[in-house]
Amino acid sequence: MKWPRRLFFLLVLLVLVAALVLWLCRDLAEPLPAAMRSIDASTLKDPGLIARGEYLATAGDCRVCHTVPGGQPYAGGRSVVTPFGDIASPNITPDNATGIGQWRFEDFWRALHSGIGRDGKLLYPAFSYTAFTKVSADDALAIFAYLRSLPPVNQPSGRLNLRFPYSLRDVLIGWRLLYFREGQYAADPDQSAQWNRGAYLVQGLGHCNECHDARNALGAVADRSMLSGGEMPAQNWYAPDLSTRRNGGLQGWSRADIVDLLRTGQSRRGAAFGPMAEVVTESTQHLTDDDLQVIAVYLQSLPARAVAAAPDEAFHDKALFDQGEKIYAQQCASCHRQDGSGVAGIYPPLDRNASVTEPVGVNATRVVLLGGFSPGTAANPRPYSMPPFAQQLSDAEVSAVVSYIRQAWSNHATAVQERDVGKYRTTPVD
Repeated sequence: MKWPRRLFFLLVLLVLVAALVLWLCRDLAEPLPAAMRSIDASTLKDPGLIARGEYLATAGDCRVCHTVPGGQPYAGGRSVVTPFGDIASPNITPDNATGIGQWRFEDFWRALHSGIGRDGKLLYPAFSYTAFTKVSADDALAIFAYLRSLPPVNQPSGRLNLRFPYSLRDVLIGWRLLYFREGQYAADPDQSAQWNRGAYLVQGLGHCNECHDARNALGAVADRSMLSGGEMPAQNWYAPDLSTRRNGGLQGWSRADIVDLLRTGQSRRGAAFGPMAEVVTESTQHLTDDDLQVIAVYLQSLPARAVAAAPDEAFHDKALFDQGEKIYAQQCASCHRQDGSGVAGIYPPLDRNASVTEPVGVNATRVVLLGGFSPGTAANPRPYSMPPFAQQLSDAEVSAVVSYIRQAWSNHATAVQERDVGKYRTTPVD
C-alpha cells in the first residue's frame, strides 16, 4: 500500500510530538477523586453496588465487545475491526493471570477515564475511553465491583494485529493531544434533570457518538455536530443522523417511537438491524423505562441540521427509476406496501426511513442483498426478518430497486450505482 505523502509526514510529526510529550509528562491521567482512593475489599462485595454495576455495564454494552460469540462473558478475545488492523478485546473477568484480578479500582479508573492501562501503556481508542471518560467515579466503582464479582476465566487476550505505524503506541500521544478531552460529564444547569441524565447516558456510557458520527483519516470522530451520522469504518454500515434533520434523522419520531425502538427493536418509524440490533439485544432492551425516556428526551433536543440537497442529476434517470419501481412491486410491496408505509410492528416503513435515505446507500443495499434481521427481544421475541435477495437479483436490479426506494414517496436521496452493489454482495453478515 502506497502512503499518501501528507499522511506520512503527519504521522512522523505525531511521533515526534509523542516523544516530546512523553519526556515532559510522566503521568497523563487525571487523579482519582480523593473520596475514592481508599476502597476496601468489603465495599466491592456490596450486593447493591454489584447490582448497580451490572445495570451500568449493560447500559455501556460492555459484554458485546469483551465476549467472543459463544464464549465466556467478559473473557475477551473478540476482534474490533478497524481500517488500521484488528484489535482483540481484553479479558476483564477477575482472573489473576489473564484478567483484572490483580487490579485496584485506581487501575480500572485510569483505564476507563484516561485511556491508560495498568501497565502505564496508552490504550487504543477502539476502547471507547473518549466517551467513557464522562462516566462518574461512583458509576465506575459500581461497574468495577460487578466485574470483580464475575467468575474468573483464564483466557489470554488476543494479540494486536495493527499495521505500521499504527502499531507504535507512542503515536497515540499525538492523537490524544489532538482528539481526546479527558473529564467527567458536567451537568448543564440550564437543562432539566431528565435532559442531563439522557445526555450522560448517550454521551458517556452509551458511547453513541462512536458509531453515529463520521471519522477522519486517523480514526478520530470528525469535528462536527454530535450524533450527525457516519459510515462505520471497515464495517460497511452507516449509522444515521440522530438529529431531526429534514428527510432523515429522527424527523417525525415521537418520544414513544424512540423508546419502542430501543426496547423492542421495532417502532412505527423503523427497525434496528446490523450493529444496532446487537445493541438493542444486549443493552437497551434491559434499561429502565425512565432511562429510555430520558435518552429520548435528549435525542429530541438535538438541533435540527440542514442536509445537503442531492444532485439534480440523481433524479433524471427515469429508466432506472421505472425499473426499480417494477422490481419493488414484484418483490417488496407485499410487505412494505406500495406506498412504502410498511406494517406497524411487523415490516418497517421505507418512506422517510433514515436508514434508507442515509447519504451513501450502503444500509439499504446490504439489506436487499443479505437480508434484514431485527433483534429478538423480551417485548418482541419473534420478529419478522427480511430474506436476502442476493441470489435472485443482479447488481443492476439491486441498484435499480434501492435507487427507487431512496427516491420514491417522500424520500430524496441519491441513486446507488451498479458498481457499488458488487462491493457489498460478499460482505460478511456479522
